[in-house]
Amino acid sequence: MAHIHIYTGADGSVPHLTVRTITAADLWDSLARGYDDFKAMPTHLLFLGLIYPIAGIVLAGFSFGYNLFPMLFPLAAGFALIGPVAAIGLYEISRQREEGNEPDTKHVLDVVRSPSFPAIATISAVLAVLFVTWLIVAQSLYQSLFGYLPPASMSKFVHDVMTTPNGHTLIITGNLIGLAFAIVAMVIGVVSFPLLLDRDVGVLAALATSVRAVAHNAATMTLWGLIVAALLLIGSIPLFVGLAIVVPVLGHATWHLYRKLVAR
Repeated sequence: MAHIHIYTGADGSVPHLTVRTITAADLWDSLARGYDDFKAMPTHLLFLGLIYPIAGIVLAGFSFGYNLFPMLFPLAAGFALIGPVAAIGLYEISRQREEGNEPDTKHVLDVVRSPSFPAIATISAVLAVLFVTWLIVAQSLYQSLFGYLPPASMSKFVHDVMTTPNGHTLIITGNLIGLAFAIVAMVIGVVSFPLLLDRDVGVLAALATSVRAVAHNAATMTLWGLIVAALLLIGSIPLFVGLAIVVPVLGHATWHLYRKLVAR
């Protein structure tokens, strides 16, 4: 019966949670609260945030070493797809601070002992599959336009992308496809992960609530997606190092956004 508890709450039910209407002001307030959490506990947040730039540098080095220049942008952009997974520890820190506790690194590990951890792992696996699928689609798109041989150099790759019709097609089509993947990831993860950390409701209720929250606030959540994308882009420009600040702030802000979206 253990598998049933993954998809439903501890009592075997699928609760229907109340979703609130939010405005752009709530987004800015969530960001402000997220930044306040970051300032209050910079050591822990910096430690967690460095996961992103380190991973980015490793992936970039791997790509350069194997002459996979076309995959650099998809790899960097793909961070947005798995961001909710990496931010789980940040949600826990915000939750602990919200309860008046003084969180430290051990509180991040409390996620593993959560009754909802199997459900969290299940949705994490879904986003991991989404990330891999995005990379496959991005590579297939590049190969359909430029063939299977990798570019001879980074400068050659940039020249082909920026100055040829196929390159322009790659930019436009690739970004539209990436946008579709990003929307799916946001719909899946923006509420489900903090909700599961907060309550043992199961995968079905978490996903349903996340979908309803986004659909009920379509315009506002679209703005949130644009804010997240813009901040991740800004944080990625200096060799991903800026993500050490951007990721913690967004992670905490997402927790506060969840509080505004779902009634207690």
